[in-house]
Amino acid sequence: MDEKLIQRLESAVTRLEVVTAGFRGGGSPETGAEAALDPAIVAFDDLMAEFVARVSAAAGKIGGKVLEATKILEEAFSVQKELLVKVKQSQKPDPAGMAEFLKPLHEVIMKANALTEGRRSDFFNHLKTAADSLTALAWIAYTGKDCGMSLPIAHVEESWQMAEFYNNKILVEYKTKDPNHVEWAKALKELYVPGLRDYVKRFYPLGPVWNPTGKTTASAPPKAPGPSAPAPPPPPPASLFSSEPSQASSSRPKEGMAAVFQEINSGKPATSGLRKVTDDMKTKNRADRSGVVGAGQKEGRVSSPSFSKAGPPKLELQMGRKWVVENQIGRKNLVIDDCDAKQSVYVYGCKDSVLKIQGKVNNITIDKCTKMGIVFADVVAACEVVNCNSVEVQCQGSAPTISVDNTAGCQLYLGKDALEASITTAKSSEINVLVPGAEPDGDWGEHALPQQYIHVFKDGQFVTTPVSHSGG
Repeated sequence: MDEKLIQRLESAVTRLEVVTAGFRGGGSPETGAEAALDPAIVAFDDLMAEFVARVSAAAGKIGGKVLEATKILEEAFSVQKELLVKVKQSQKPDPAGMAEFLKPLHEVIMKANALTEGRRSDFFNHLKTAADSLTALAWIAYTGKDCGMSLPIAHVEESWQMAEFYNNKILVEYKTKDPNHVEWAKALKELYVPGLRDYVKRFYPLGPVWNPTGKTTASAPPKAPGPSAPAPPPPPPASLFSSEPSQASSSRPKEGMAAVFQEINSGKPATSGLRKVTDDMKTKNRADRSGVVGAGQKEGRVSSPSFSKAGPPKLELQMGRKWVVENQIGRKNLVIDDCDAKQSVYVYGCKDSVLKIQGKVNNITIDKCTKMGIVFADVVAACEVVNCNSVEVQCQGSAPTISVDNTAGCQLYLGKDALEASITTAKSSEINVLVPGAEPDGDWGEHALPQQYIHVFKDGQFVTTPVSHSGG
């Protein structure tokens, strides 16, 4: 008998046993037995039996770390089912209650993230794909248009797009090496798109439907101030349900209208802080014009950061391993100065900002940023630019690998120690690399990386050469 059919029959028998037990105990209409027969719960069981089972079968053939990560993925989907059942039985909780409600899912996702930390294994792309994909399950935290999240369907799609970057690497690496890895990658994609996406679209397009007559979700016991509301952005789940931004600086100047009125009340002339622009300060007359990304200096008044739809701005170290910089807009003085070679940096959803990383880190990822400048010293593994527009990256030390994927407009500034870096580009345009001149004080040389290629069929195969670029 077909294995999937057996699993579905076993699932049906289990539900019938639950119903029987519920009626014997004189259960109310809001019992677990009643919720287990709800069409949305039954459909989620079918989703797990069809899609999750396929991923698990492929992982069983691979074994090792891949199987370990897949078991955590199975656990996460099981926890999601338990939460869906609770939604059927409970009233909509307050922010504190929501954080407690989401805690089991958060713990499983943290467990998946832990596999990606530390020294990279041979299956890092598998572990990263599985861990990043689990952020899709946070769709259940959607509480309305003002909660800081995309709609559930869009959230699932956006979360998978993040994981797909590493999933595609698996498909390319194992295309001719091992079909089991290819099957695992394809099955994982189908689990989310179309699997989970279509499920959410069918049953919860506007978020979970709470029971107005159900029981109240208990809040967490009082403790030190911490996260108070669910606002998971599509990026990595290390602080999936955190809503309070953490800034590197402990003291912040007055912002917005408060800063304006403070200056007016000071009695100083409105133009007292302005400087006259002399001829030698004009760009066309500057001898030191090199185009190098500047980190910017901290000023007395800082423009207030704007809040993006994805969530509040963050600059924080999570689990002692990962620096997360999210949704920073118009901040020219972002600095990470307390880092080490075991930590990674993830920059997501930032715009019109500059981040300086002082010290060696393991990995830097810049994702979905616009007009963003990154200045760093040394990176152990790689610097990755993904899904960005008009970004500038300056390496002042060494970087073994620089990867640019699905990006339009990227300026790479490489110091002398970074000239041996391997640069990989894919689906990207307007990629320029600037390197130091021969003389210590000479101008930087600019080199455009090809984005067009010529393919000629010769001697039974295609020969590909890049289209040359000239300065004209």
